[in-house]
Amino acid sequence: MSLKQQLTDAMKEAMRAKDSLRLTTVRSVLAAIKNREIDQRSELGDEDIIGVLSSLVKQRKESVQLYREGDRVELAEKEEAELAILQEFLPSPLTQEEIAALIEQAVTETGASSPKDMGKVMKIVSAQARGRADGKQVSDMVKDRLSR
Repeated sequence: MSLKQQLTDAMKEAMRAKDSLRLTTVRSVLAAIKNREIDQRSELGDEDIIGVLSSLVKQRKESVQLYREGDRVELAEKEEAELAILQEFLPSPLTQEEIAALIEQAVTETGASSPKDMGKVMKIVSAQARGRADGKQVSDMVKDRLSR
């Protein structure tokens, strides 16, 4: 079953269960997907939908941090609840070791030897880790690996 179909089914279940938070969260995801499809003038595949979900997760994480800093606990908790719902639809996150293995494979593949080659390595690693690892974390690990 496609990811879009899973989201549609989750929306229907949330309607039946009268779970308003889950319903509004899933609807917002479907709306973001629809907007991206309109922009690209084509239907999105699972990989592209994972990209949309990843950007929504990143937005929620940033919002939680800002609300916590602003002492807006109730808003931070709402964002965290939405974040948990969004993460249900993403593939399981990669561990540090799995990311390191992807980086080593990319370094070997590209023959990268210095920080100047970071772009080549990041291109390969980010494609493989999309939606499963934080981009900043991957970037820091690649930078660390290439500076050795």
